[in-house]
Amino acid sequence: MIALSHASRAAIEQACTRLVLNAAAATDRQDYAGLVALFTPDGQLFRPTAPEEPLAGRDAILASYRARPAQRITRHFCSNIRVQVESPERARVTTYVQVFAADTQHAPDGHFGWPLAGRTMIGEFDDLCVLDQGAWRFAERHARFVMHRDG
Repeated sequence: MIALSHASRAAIEQACTRLVLNAAAATDRQDYAGLVALFTPDGQLFRPTAPEEPLAGRDAILASYRARPAQRITRHFCSNIRVQVESPERARVTTYVQVFAADTQHAPDGHFGWPLAGRTMIGEFDDLCVLDQGAWRFAERHARFVMHRDG
């Protein structure tokens, strides 16, 4: 590892943490164009359901997300974000994530929103983040499920 000042290391950790949280927020808002902008142009997304077949490049990632049912809403709760700074331009990030989903085809339950649908999943993201044209982006994102609870 390259020696970095405490301030530089902290700034990288903060930027990478923000990247993880911005990706969760963009996914939950169904802002898929905003999500793919968080990847490098040739970034790869390894999905938990097809880890051997990564989505390569922004166009492939965008097409995959746009194919999701529009009535399915999600909320990603990210925690235990650990950033390992490797250099001024590269960091690895591990994040725990809990994913909740609902189907908006049904009416919400008054002030309580939509009832949860399907499985609640707990997983992890293992990310390779790089400084790309002045912004931190995902070069690789590996998502995997660790456990679930059936709805």
